[in-house]
Parts: sequence; C-alpha cells; structure tokens
Amino acid sequence: MSNPKTEPTNNTQKDPDQWVSGNDPMTGAQASYLKTLCEQAGAPESFDDELTKAEASKLVDEMREKANVT
Repeated sequence: MSNPKTEPTNNTQKDPDQWVSGNDPMTGAQASYLKTLCEQAGAPESFDDELTKAEASKLVDEMREKANVT
C-alpha cells in the first residue's frame, strides 16, 4: 500500500476553481513567489496584488511555464 503523504494520488490536486478558499485573497507567500516569477518571466506587469488564491495559483502555473521554472 502506498503512503499518501509521500505518494499523493491525483485526486489530491484540485482545480483552483474548486477550492473552498479560492476566493480569499492570495497569501503573502503566494504574492511574494508570484512577484518573483513574474519578474523572472519578463512580465512584471502581470503581477496584481488584488488576486484571489485561485487566480494567483493559476498565474503561478502560467509564469512558471513562461519563466521555464520547474
């Protein structure tokens, strides 16, 4: 049997649109990481400090791809 803490199943990753707290303001950690990623991706104008947690998560994914960060 696998350990769910070390080997999470696919159902542990929810779409940010389905998060219960997705409409809450993004966390300080999200904001800091997102701002750095936007700068690394050459798109600092994409950062918006008014994003929700869900919006920030989606933008993090987008900027990680754009900045080629894995």
